[in-house]
Amino acid sequence: QVTLVESGGGLVQAGASLTLSCTASGRAVRSHHIGWFRQAPGKEREFVASVSGSFNIVDYADSVKGRFTISRDNVKNTVNLQMNNLKPEDTAVYYCAARASEEPYSYWGQGTQVTVSS
Repeated sequence: QVTLVESGGGLVQAGASLTLSCTASGRAVRSHHIGWFRQAPGKEREFVASVSGSFNIVDYADSVKGRFTISRDNVKNTVNLQMNNLKPEDTAVYYCAARASEEPYSYWGQGTQVTVSS
């Protein structure tokens, strides 16, 4: 069982930066892949970024490449999402999720709201 808690959301103006944090706890959490997803009103949830449990391999959605950076701290069991040059279209509820290798994402946090005003 893995428990995830997100923090760091808020209301910012376009062009600003925010850092979201996902704190993970539970058995073997350090070996789990951690991903960030987001869901805007009226839209489906979409992938944003992920970091693997081993070797810290990262992946990004095309829409955030060059603006967002995902990083992992296995001492603190946190995964951060640094978001720069935010745009109004980044407005969404952001969720972190965890999965074991070769498994689908099956553990989800409660989400944190990010609102970017123009």
